[in-house]
Amino acid sequence: MAYNTYKLIFHPSFAVINMPAFCSPSPTQMVDPTLAEMGKNLNEAMKMLEDNQRKIEEENEKKYARNDIPGPLQGSGQDMVSILQLVQNLMHGEEEDESSQSYRLQNVGEQGHMALLGHSLAAYISVLNRERLRNLTTRILSDTTLWLCRLFRYENGSAYYHEDDREGLLKVCRLVIHSCYEDYTVEGFNVLYNKQPVIYISSAARTGLGQTLCSQLGLPLSCMCRVPCNTMFGSQHQMDVALLDRLIKDDINSGKLPLLLVANAGTPGAGHTDKIGRLKELCEQYNIWLHVEGVNLATLALGYVSSSVLAATKCDSMTLTLGSWLGLPAVPAVTLYRHEDPSLSLAAGLTSSQPVEKLRALPLWLSLQYLGHDGIVERIKRASQLVRSSSSSNDVLTFAFLSVGRGILLRIFLPSYLNKFILQTESEQLAQLVPASGVDVVELEDEGTCVRFSPLMTSAVLGTEVQDVDQLVDCLKMKIPILTCTLQLREEFEQEVKRTVGLSYIEDLSWPGLGVVRYNSDRKNDDKQEKEAEKINTGLLKKLNELESDLTFSLGPEFGGEKNCVYIGMVTEDLDVSELVETIAATGREIEENSRLLENMTEVVRKGIQEAQVQLQKANEERLLEEGLLRQIPVVGSVLNWFSPFQASPKGRTFNLTAGSLESTEPTYVSKVQGTGTTPPPTPTPNRIKQRLPGQKLFKRYLRSSDGFSETSSVSHTDDLEKMEQRSHSVSTVQEQGTVETEKAEQQNEIAQVTNDKTEDLQNR
Repeated sequence: MAYNTYKLIFHPSFAVINMPAFCSPSPTQMVDPTLAEMGKNLNEAMKMLEDNQRKIEEENEKKYARNDIPGPLQGSGQDMVSILQLVQNLMHGEEEDESSQSYRLQNVGEQGHMALLGHSLAAYISVLNRERLRNLTTRILSDTTLWLCRLFRYENGSAYYHEDDREGLLKVCRLVIHSCYEDYTVEGFNVLYNKQPVIYISSAARTGLGQTLCSQLGLPLSCMCRVPCNTMFGSQHQMDVALLDRLIKDDINSGKLPLLLVANAGTPGAGHTDKIGRLKELCEQYNIWLHVEGVNLATLALGYVSSSVLAATKCDSMTLTLGSWLGLPAVPAVTLYRHEDPSLSLAAGLTSSQPVEKLRALPLWLSLQYLGHDGIVERIKRASQLVRSSSSSNDVLTFAFLSVGRGILLRIFLPSYLNKFILQTESEQLAQLVPASGVDVVELEDEGTCVRFSPLMTSAVLGTEVQDVDQLVDCLKMKIPILTCTLQLREEFEQEVKRTVGLSYIEDLSWPGLGVVRYNSDRKNDDKQEKEAEKINTGLLKKLNELESDLTFSLGPEFGGEKNCVYIGMVTEDLDVSELVETIAATGREIEENSRLLENMTEVVRKGIQEAQVQLQKANEERLLEEGLLRQIPVVGSVLNWFSPFQASPKGRTFNLTAGSLESTEPTYVSKVQGTGTTPPPTPTPNRIKQRLPGQKLFKRYLRSSDGFSETSSVSHTDDLEKMEQRSHSVSTVQEQGTVETEKAEQQNEIAQVTNDKTEDLQNR
């Protein structure tokens, strides 16, 4: 039996059924030749219309691709080399040298390459068939969970792998809600209304943790209870267990349900560990879930573990951040937990039936095998040793160090309003000087602002070595005395500036230097006052930077700084604040007076030119009267001057810039010497001019406790300097008097010479 085949051809505007040839009538079968010709013409017309439509669509596609598609997507695509080159430029920048790029790549390390390989393999493995993918992911997940439980002494635990380190705690909270509220799956949040859940966190917990949990769980903030740390007994940074006990009892009496407690094995700020053993006993008493997190959990992999951290192995769940501990890029955080009901774990999102989600453990699965037990322990142990080496081998800095857990805090006793800004600036400078140190600034409730060095969180990623810690300590040795002296002299500088006429002290708490000063112009109610202040302070900054001193003068920070001010940087204890302020004031007065002198000179010159023009016109009129009208005629004047020569006395004029007046040039022609006019005013200088030793910088004073000088010798040396100043002053006074007398004698001789010349001239006439 034969079957006819049909083919559908779709067109944007219509559909045509293409029938086999034996089904369509041929022209010879057509009875009417007119109809046959009409069909033939119709086919040709349709073909022409289709070809024309196709050309229009191709032109539209070309036009769209040329104008609307972004550049990298145009054409047939980019090659792999060009794409990787673009990625490299975006990662490192086109202007960076090769050494910085190799340094960044070296920090990743081979174990980091294994983690990156895991992400690529996860994408590749995801294309396997479903059965093979399920078997592979189950093996990877079970191996990684077993290894982590053995490494960190958490037996019979399950694992949840997540990107955000807070997500594990969030899923654990949902698990506890499902466990404590039997009807939660059916009735939802209605069951929480009659018995409100309570989650307890430490006041030293990470910022915003309570708000995040409440918002993600859909709970009011009243469900979050912050437990204070010890204030009278025990550590100042551990959760107050006795107060927690009272809070739990009060919540139970109020009809609430204590649900979960978050303890710290290394607080986010300073690395302190709560009394986890006692907290576990309290949680067992009230049937509360205990979750532990913190950097000190890394030490569970070491051979020796402190009892406070070892107690975390008995908790209900813990979160591990192995990426920072082991220097593994882009590996997930892990939450280990114990629970007997797999269905509730699935409902809470701690387990998944999707094989692709189980591939999150693949980067850790590869990296842990590459490192091995010895490699993991070695990295954690090295970070712990960096802490001990930085705090014990440098006794000079023991007063500034607070050893906390597995980290170091640098505490400098400053006024509270200065801590944050100054230490923030210092930490940024330390991070630039020692990039591998990983120091940052933290805010603590009791200590205030501190510079933190936490190698467990940074050393594996940055590749911190012992020499980096030594370099960091050397930088601190250099900076701490300067910082302390600067803060001690800030008040003195403020008082000196306020006592000095012409200067204003600008209070800028964000500036980590000595202070900020502004020179005020004497002009009042002048439209140009702001421009004048900007001009003077800019010139003042330039003059101060030209001085031979150890101070730094600048315009302040790029953003947020005061305008028309001079910012003074860090100083040392031998700074003479009064001399510095006097110099600033004197230099400002000098710039202001020079500016006004220039303005006055400009006005004087303008008036002098006008006066000169008037006098020249008057002189021309007088010359006409003296010579007569005939001498002004070209031909007649020449003949008349030949027969009767006319000798006119020259009447020149000179403009004295200092005096601002026109003067006759007759004394110049008589004495053959050009006069200097009035002596210009002297340049303003500080009242106290100190005699300095060779090589001594400005604004320095000798300290009585300086090395190499005893107190007696320092006093005698100071007396010698004062005597030298008096002697030099007296000598300079005598020299000035002698200079003045010499100038008077020369002037008298010049006057006598001019008088004699005039007398001889009159006698000759």
